[in-house]
Amino acid sequence: MAGSLIERTLGVLEILSEDAEGMPLLVIADRLHIPKSAAHRICNELIRLGHVRQDPNSQRYRLTTRLMAMGLSYLASTGASDVIQPILDRLAEESGELVRLSVIEGQHLTWIAKAQGARTGLRYDPDMGREAPLFCTASGHAWLADLSDEAATALIDAHGLETDHPVGPGAPRTREAVFEHLRQTRERGYSWVSDSMGPGTTAMAALVRHPLDGHPIGALSIAGPSVRLDADRVEALGPRLMAAAAELSQASSSSRLFS
Repeated sequence: MAGSLIERTLGVLEILSEDAEGMPLLVIADRLHIPKSAAHRICNELIRLGHVRQDPNSQRYRLTTRLMAMGLSYLASTGASDVIQPILDRLAEESGELVRLSVIEGQHLTWIAKAQGARTGLRYDPDMGREAPLFCTASGHAWLADLSDEAATALIDAHGLETDHPVGPGAPRTREAVFEHLRQTRERGYSWVSDSMGPGTTAMAALVRHPLDGHPIGALSIAGPSVRLDADRVEALGPRLMAAAAELSQASSSSRLFS
């Protein structure tokens, strides 16, 4: 990984955020394409600053809770939790599935909040704080469908049709397949993917818009096992999903996160 010390340091933090068990120094260096000595210096400095610790037995480097605390503190300062969480909780209770909110920043879509509605049986509950792959997620399709074909093409080409997350057999593997999903999303009013972000899972998403000018600021999704979220269930939940997304759109003006 060529680049400045700041880029390399942020790269270390991003890599360590992917695995709670931590990573060996050699893996960190290989992932960033930097010398092992450089990775060692960065990790030691992060340890000194309290952002990373090293397990004395495995010698793996792990994140401390400091970055998480900073993120939670920031969300609290924006008022986002007070505005967002009650809406997510209510939709999760109504749907009985995982509800997530992702926000748009630049060319990226990141999941930042969730509510789990499944109480028993199969539960779909992936990690938060990850960037949503645009080509194969319901949230990504909800955003892309709102763009012009030219703008959607540019984003698809910029992000590519690959992800480090194991996709399912239903994931679109060509630009044409993605655009067929976008066409259906525009007709339906919300996106719907099955066996895409993983085999046996289904997700649907609706766009959250800025209340003043209507530009997209995020996506609200419902996801769960395909055995529960079949076609009839998705159709029944569509109006509730879009109503909750509209409610979030109006409530977003109360949070500095969306200003």
